[in-house]
Amino acid sequence: MSDQQSKGFLATTPGLVLACLGACFLWGSAFPCVKIGYELFAIDAADVPSILAFAGVRFTLAGLMVVAGMSVARRRPYLPERRDLPAIGALSVFQTVLQYVLFYVGLANCAGVTSSILEASNSFICVLLAALAFRFERLTARKVIGCVVGFAGVVLVNVTGGSGGLTFTLAGEGMVLASTVAAATSSNLAKRFSASHDPVLLSGWQFLLGGIVMMLVGFGLGGHVAPADAANPLPALALLAYLGFISAAAYSLWSLALALHPVSRVAVFGFMNPVFGVLLSALLLGETDVVSPLVAVAALALVSVGIVVVNRPERD
Repeated sequence: MSDQQSKGFLATTPGLVLACLGACFLWGSAFPCVKIGYELFAIDAADVPSILAFAGVRFTLAGLMVVAGMSVARRRPYLPERRDLPAIGALSVFQTVLQYVLFYVGLANCAGVTSSILEASNSFICVLLAALAFRFERLTARKVIGCVVGFAGVVLVNVTGGSGGLTFTLAGEGMVLASTVAAATSSNLAKRFSASHDPVLLSGWQFLLGGIVMMLVGFGLGGHVAPADAANPLPALALLAYLGFISAAAYSLWSLALALHPVSRVAVFGFMNPVFGVLLSALLLGETDVVSPLVAVAALALVSVGIVVVNRPERD
């Protein structure tokens, strides 16, 4: 399939649905896989330098996957022009460095289930920024109500966690929540830049730049990234490759969707991130007692209703 045909399909509703659901499944699987990665690479939750180095390796690998894959597909080097560099730099700050420094540190200090639902707030923050900061669309009372309903789901899962009380810490849930602000900002920047830049090129090169920065910082502070089982490193290396693929594929799909559709139309699919995250965290990590099934269903229902309300078409 040619690049033009692919974009044509993604511009349709079925294409939008497939692209966004595919990206959300990949992102949902990242929650438990990152925690498994900490175990396979023997990275302690308090070892911030190694966490940063681990993230840097993952995103450098993701950037290389995008650049190499597109170079092969286009039969020429997939290189940015000088005019692309400011956009790549801005995206690398918000989409990779800030978002994932906060996310990786926060995820190490809270449950995968809780963090995956907190990440749902990205959809609402994205809509608010699109209206108030980037002026892509109008903020209406209906959208405000939808945001309140959705955030109610985020609050619910935190005040009824495994301890039976408030389970919000700045080092854990606070970091994850802050990472969603950076993610929402990057989505709106990607929408703005896509008007005059190749969104996949920006995605790949910002990963490469951001990943290298995080590696330099992490290793410079004394971090290490090596399989815990030196005799059988294959599982650890395979997981690291999958984490790189998650970023390369998911963000490329999401960036293309943002380039071809309004921000709110793409953001509506964000509710699938916590759905996949909850299911996969329970399956892979056994985190079935962190949030009760009833509370998880109620929280996800509120998140879903809020997003539907926010993105429901305006009546004439």
